[in-house]
Amino acid sequence: MVTPHSPRRLPPLNAVRAFEAAARHGNFTRAADELSVTQGAVSHQVRSLEEWFGFPLFERHKREVRLTQKGETYLTFVRAMLNELHSVTQMVRGKTTEESLCISVPESFAVNWLIGRLGSFTERHPELTVRLTSQNQIDDQGKVVGEEGTHWVDLRIRYGRAKWPGLRVLKLFDEQVFPVCHPDYGAGQLRELGDLSHHALIHDDMQMSWVSWLRSVGAEHIAPPHGPAFSHSHMALQAAAAGLGIALARSALAHDHLKSGALVRPFDMSAPAEHGYYLLCQERMANLPKIQAFKTWVLEQASAFSTGS
Repeated sequence: MVTPHSPRRLPPLNAVRAFEAAARHGNFTRAADELSVTQGAVSHQVRSLEEWFGFPLFERHKREVRLTQKGETYLTFVRAMLNELHSVTQMVRGKTTEESLCISVPESFAVNWLIGRLGSFTERHPELTVRLTSQNQIDDQGKVVGEEGTHWVDLRIRYGRAKWPGLRVLKLFDEQVFPVCHPDYGAGQLRELGDLSHHALIHDDMQMSWVSWLRSVGAEHIAPPHGPAFSHSHMALQAAAAGLGIALARSALAHDHLKSGALVRPFDMSAPAEHGYYLLCQERMANLPKIQAFKTWVLEQASAFSTGS
């Protein structure tokens, strides 16, 4: 245990900085350009860090370097600590500089709920540049690799059951599930649930099934007919808005469609959604000012949505 009077056994910090830059660029030369040193200096610093650990952090190839498994693990914590050090330093200096906030979000939630509300966050925090990325674009370490380079996810919004070990988990809200369709769909023929048997039902791979929903509202005797199927909820909602049939919608994703009149609810029945929405982040990053800023804002938005205000 480290006491206030015992020295911490830390690796050489310049070597840690060189390691992070080399890992981000995948190349010692580009890391050297960023740090304004020679390629040989970066190589030497990384080698000294590997000797300090007693095992390699990179696999060397002709034109690039790749992290070993232990290197990937170490990089996750190094990135978090460097980000935190930067943010806290700026805060202590009383300065704010433009900083990015990368959030991994399910596509349907981003399209149908989050993006339309982001304007108020950027007005409140003009120093933060928000980058949204699909949850399918990140790897296990929280890294996004794209044409513009490598980015690291700061926050994640997920739909599930609060089982994400090793992460700080904060619940945003639960939802209700109900049928929706175009205002003119059915032309007055949708008076009771039994009428569903005579219309096309849109199926959503990311949503509660029609069989489960009908069972939840006590109408398991109704056999849902076949209809078009979609892999994402925002596609299913667009199909319903285009008049292709009746879709099951979660309240958060359908909210703006219902408000605009693009979709209507033909029945009053609803059932609780199987999961909820959660905000996730690394424990080490939970107290960063930019993380706290987004958390405060999104909880306000979630509370307003849940209460209908």
